[in-house]
Amino acid sequence: MKQNIFGTDGIRGVANEFPMTPEMALQVGKALVVSIKHSRQPKKILIGKDTRVSGYIFETALTSGICAMGGDVLLTGPLPTSAVAHLTQSMNADAGIMISASHNPAEDNGIKFFTSEGYKFDKKSEQEIEDHLSSDIEGVESKHLGKAKRVTAADSRYAEYTKQTVDNMSMEGLKIVLDCANGAAYKIGPQVFGELGAQVVSMNVAPNGLNINQNAGVFYPELVAKRVLAESADLGIVLDGDADRLIMIDEKGNILDGNATLAIIAIYKKKKGLLKNDTVVSTVMANLSFCKLMEKEKIKVSLTDVGDKFVSQALREGGYSLGGESSGHIMLADLSTTADGIVAALKVIEAMRDSGKALSSLNQYQAYPQVLLNFPVSKKVSLDKLKNTQESIARGERELKDDGRVLVRYSGTENIARVMVEGKDESQVKSVAQKIADTMAKEIENEKN
Repeated sequence: MKQNIFGTDGIRGVANEFPMTPEMALQVGKALVVSIKHSRQPKKILIGKDTRVSGYIFETALTSGICAMGGDVLLTGPLPTSAVAHLTQSMNADAGIMISASHNPAEDNGIKFFTSEGYKFDKKSEQEIEDHLSSDIEGVESKHLGKAKRVTAADSRYAEYTKQTVDNMSMEGLKIVLDCANGAAYKIGPQVFGELGAQVVSMNVAPNGLNINQNAGVFYPELVAKRVLAESADLGIVLDGDADRLIMIDEKGNILDGNATLAIIAIYKKKKGLLKNDTVVSTVMANLSFCKLMEKEKIKVSLTDVGDKFVSQALREGGYSLGGESSGHIMLADLSTTADGIVAALKVIEAMRDSGKALSSLNQYQAYPQVLLNFPVSKKVSLDKLKNTQESIARGERELKDDGRVLVRYSGTENIARVMVEGKDESQVKSVAQKIADTMAKEIENEKN
């Protein structure tokens, strides 16, 4: 029977419920080995994880499946997603696996796959795994079974790499509040910034398997902002459960989202002549104010669909060096193959050190008011067929003029419509968004009848 287990970012779900069961993980491990095309034997797969208690289940099940097919496994223990991607490449593994549900609560978990070059699997590679799941996969003879071993000092290996991305820049005199969300960076985060000389005030670095992202991390930046002010710190760094997302706090307690961070790094790299093609990649959800700031700085913006894998794809296809999302995924393509919260934070601090400016002075980005209305729909009717909705969108765009924009789309995974409107005037933005949403909901309902 055909099993569709992949979503928008690997496999994800509630631990011990389909598809995130140990039985499925074992089969996925076997299917992964079969799907790897080249002839080298034995296949070598690197596995990392965050701090969820269910990580033990999936680590063991995946390892069993891989070894049953004659593959060897390298186990890193808890590490950021970006570290798994990097070590997969640097240790010459055939593939990498990250066991994590990122910013989701502890009861969830997920499995993400990386190629030997450290990039996330594309749809074709995921489909090959699913195709193998629908058939019986026989293991190898006992004399050809694979082996598993722990990678010695995996966290220190990655820590050294991250420090090299800023040429071992000194952070002496800097006081940093660092929130690791009780997640994958709980050890390596304080290690990196501390070894570079910063005074680190650590938050949420005591994982117990159940407290990852719990009142911590990128959904609770205001807690770090308060701590920055209380500690008279120079900045705050907020990571999520697998440390691939970054939210920063300036010395005044202001919260900088992914747009702000991306803008700081883009402007810095442009001044240094390091921004390839003078272009930054973002998604259609990037705030209009970000795009206008980039235009002012003579930086071109290439927009993709929502999702860090689309940003990564655009970076490679365009030969660009920097991209990211407003959610906090920042990719420095000349340094990392995937979003990396620690490396992105280091680059912002490098810009601060190089300019001699405080973080608040570097931040030129001020978000336009944005309204995002989500509402359920009975079916996803093509937007081209919704005449009244198109007219409502056109009216809204005329009303906003050049100081606003409208984006209407469906969720990629649910029967939900999303209406996003931005502009300088918040009340105007709310009014335009509500009119479009009401029109669209009514028109889809009439289409059903």
